[in-house]
Amino acid sequence: MPRATVPANIGTVEIEYETLGSPLDPTILLIMGFTAQLIAWSDNFCQMLVDQGFHVVRFDNRDCGLSTKLDGVAADPMAVMSAFLESKPTPTVPYTLSDMALDAVGLLDHLGIDAAHIVGASMGGMIAQTLVIEHPQRARSLTSVMSVSGNLDYGSPTPEAAVVLLEAPAGDRQSYINDSVKARVWHSQRYFDEEKIKTDYARSYDRSFYPEGASRQLAAIYASGSREEALTKITLPTLVIHGTDDTLLQPSGGQRTADLIPHSTLFMVADMGHDMPEPLQPLLTSVIGSHVKLAEWHRTTGHAIR
Repeated sequence: MPRATVPANIGTVEIEYETLGSPLDPTILLIMGFTAQLIAWSDNFCQMLVDQGFHVVRFDNRDCGLSTKLDGVAADPMAVMSAFLESKPTPTVPYTLSDMALDAVGLLDHLGIDAAHIVGASMGGMIAQTLVIEHPQRARSLTSVMSVSGNLDYGSPTPEAAVVLLEAPAGDRQSYINDSVKARVWHSQRYFDEEKIKTDYARSYDRSFYPEGASRQLAAIYASGSREEALTKITLPTLVIHGTDDTLLQPSGGQRTADLIPHSTLFMVADMGHDMPEPLQPLLTSVIGSHVKLAEWHRTTGHAIR
C-alpha cells in the first residue's frame, strides 16, 4: 500500500500526516482522539477504506505524535472545567478545538483538497464536529465515532474510567507498556486482547512518548464548551457510531449527538467499547464506507437528505 509520511506547515504548526490510496478518489479525513497518534487508525482499518475506493488521510493532532508540540506552555484543564461548570469566564488556554479543526482544514489546503468526508473518533469526533460547524464548505459528510456533544450531562466517563484516564503515565518504556492493560476498563470486554494492546502501546511509545501534551488537549476540550446548539444546524449527511460497552464516553453521548443533528443516523455497536477492536473493523469500515458513498450520491445527484 503506497504511503507518504511527511510534515505539512499549517500556519504556526507542523502537522505530520499520511495519505493512502488514490487522490483521484473521494477523500476521507481521519481525526484521532485525545493523546492518540495517527497510528491509532490501524493500517488494516485504513486499507479497508482504500479497498472501497477512497483516498484516506490520517494525521497527528498538535501536541501529539510527530506534529508540533507546545513544550512548556502551561494549561490547567481542571480549572477550565470548573469555570465551565460554574458558568465563569474561561481561563486562557493555549488553543481550542476550533484551532485543532483549523489544523485539519489547513492540511486539506496543503493537499489541495477542497472538501473531504470527515471522520473523527473521541476527541477527534469533537474536532470533526467543530470542523463541520465552522467550515461546512470543507466537508462532504460527518462521521462522529465514540464522541459527545460537549454537554457534560451526556457521555461522561464512569468514575473507574476517569481515574485511569487522568492518571499520569509511567515514564519508562516497560512500565508504560505494562500499564496499558488498565485501559481494559473502557475497551471492548469481549474483544480485549492484552498482547495486542501491549504491542500498540510499545509502538506508540517508540514513535512519540509525549505525556505533556495531554493537559493542553484536555484544556482545549473543556474550553470549547458545548456544541449542542450548533449541532442542530448541521445539514451534511451525518453518521454517529458508538459502542455499547464504552465507559470513557458513555453511550448517552453518542445518542445525544445523533438526537441533535437533523437526519443523522445512529449506529450502536454491541461489544464495542472506547476502541475499535480488530474483529469489529470490517463492520465499522463497511458502515462508514456505505455512509460516505451515500453522501457522494446525494452530492452528485442533488437529492436532499431526509
